Amino acid sequence: MSFSPRHIPDGSRGASDAPGLELAPGVRVPDAAVEFAYSRSGGPGGQNVNKVSTRCQMRIAVAAIPIHAEAQQRLRDSAGRYLTSSDELLIDSESERSQSGNRAACLSKLRELIVRARVRPKTRRPTKPSRGSVERRIGEKKRTSERKRGRGSGGEE
Repeated sequence: MSFSPRHIPDGSRGASDAPGLELAPGVRVPDAAVEFAYSRSGGPGGQNVNKVSTRCQMRIAVAAIPIHAEAQQRLRDSAGRYLTSSDELLIDSESERSQSGNRAACLSKLRELIVRARVRPKTRRPTKPSRGSVERRIGEKKRTSERKRGRGSGGEE
């Protein structure tokens, strides 16, 4: 019995085969949209820390991220210290001992921000208490008032 590889036409490549960098599920950008810069890192690493540039700094323009305009605004609002004055996200990591580990940590932070920004917050709709609950609350207040009024001395002298 012989097996032959399955033929996949060029037009129907899988999502993982698509060119570019996947920032979050369903969000891809061209490689040129993301800049990575490496420098020397502090922290653990022994002698390696003085020789190898392992600290990773990632920069991407918010406008380059292909998400809905509302989600982009939520991303700007939630980015905090990662957002620069030129509307770019600047994320860095030096927690790992390797460039690839720090690069993955930067991408993980960005993925978390994007996933949170894509979720539309539930709008609060003001509600009124039902007539029955209002009546129960008022009735309980009256009973409490009567109970407390009955505790005191007569006061008629």
